[in-house]
Amino acid sequence: MRKLSLLGSVLLLAFTLGCSNDSDAYQDIPLEVQVPENFPPMVYNLSANPPTQKGFELGRKLFYEGRLASDGVVSCGFCHVQSFAFTHHGHTISHGVNNAAGKRNAPPIQNLAYQSRFMWDGASDLLDTQPVIPLLSEVEMNGYLPNIMQMLKSDPAYVKLFGQAFPGKPIDAEHMLKALAQFMVMVTSSNSKFDHYRRHEVGGDMTAQELSGYALFQAKCATCHATDLFTDDSFRNNGLTINPAVNDVGYYRLTQNEADKYKFKVPSLRNVEKSGPYMHDGRFLTLEAVLNHYSSGVVNTGTLDYQLINETILGIPLTSQEKADIIAFLKTLTDHTYLTNPKFAEQ
Repeated sequence: MRKLSLLGSVLLLAFTLGCSNDSDAYQDIPLEVQVPENFPPMVYNLSANPPTQKGFELGRKLFYEGRLASDGVVSCGFCHVQSFAFTHHGHTISHGVNNAAGKRNAPPIQNLAYQSRFMWDGASDLLDTQPVIPLLSEVEMNGYLPNIMQMLKSDPAYVKLFGQAFPGKPIDAEHMLKALAQFMVMVTSSNSKFDHYRRHEVGGDMTAQELSGYALFQAKCATCHATDLFTDDSFRNNGLTINPAVNDVGYYRLTQNEADKYKFKVPSLRNVEKSGPYMHDGRFLTLEAVLNHYSSGVVNTGTLDYQLINETILGIPLTSQEKADIIAFLKTLTDHTYLTNPKFAEQ
């Protein structure tokens, strides 16, 4: 492990979150941050919002709080279910308040502290403010900040938690978002079979097929799904056909640059076995369908990524065996500890 000097923790979550202190004079416990040896450096500025035990607890409670939404039901955790890598499993596009339908599939929440842009179209570049987007979206949570603040201030449990997490600070949107960020910083996946393999740990023995898939992945996929985060944090057009009824222009919505039309953020492939359906609009139900797209379904919509343009064909040529090997490798990215960790679950 590479230990950070700041306080917080992404791996050593064996802190006593279940223990509480009824005293109003509770002294919050800072958490020590450690970066997995096979991870790139952390992007999130911990010095501006150092995670603490009570900050994490408050953020977790807010993450699962349906009363942040206008219907009192749709929480962050409604569309980000832990057992499915914090995705909206079973929905091609995610549904919010009053069953309102958006136009995208909820992306997974994992290792966000190591990334610099968020949302499929890069609408946020700061984890501390990213939750405002779904919170205020009419088709997601449709929240209203004055009502939310009134609810938090009138709930004794929240009054106590805010006082413990941010002593002397007001119950306001700033500290609500800081608490949510502390939770999201901690939601880290780094304990898969692949991680054990990379760190030469017990449990990291890869089969011949998995190793073959890893080699193929490195040769054919790792330019975009880079590092052990399995994303290069960029925005790319990966050759999906355009749905004219939606015409989701992706990154262009933010930049208004024609060269960014139909580009979406490269998602991390960690826990991809559990995070289907796939693509920004959930159009593919299986990993086999995803690889079939890259092998024979890529179309050029003008801003297609150069990595998918070859002299004679578009896409990434793959045989049936190569697809099977890559999928075998992708399944080694499943982190069962992360998917079942009670520290991340609703309390």
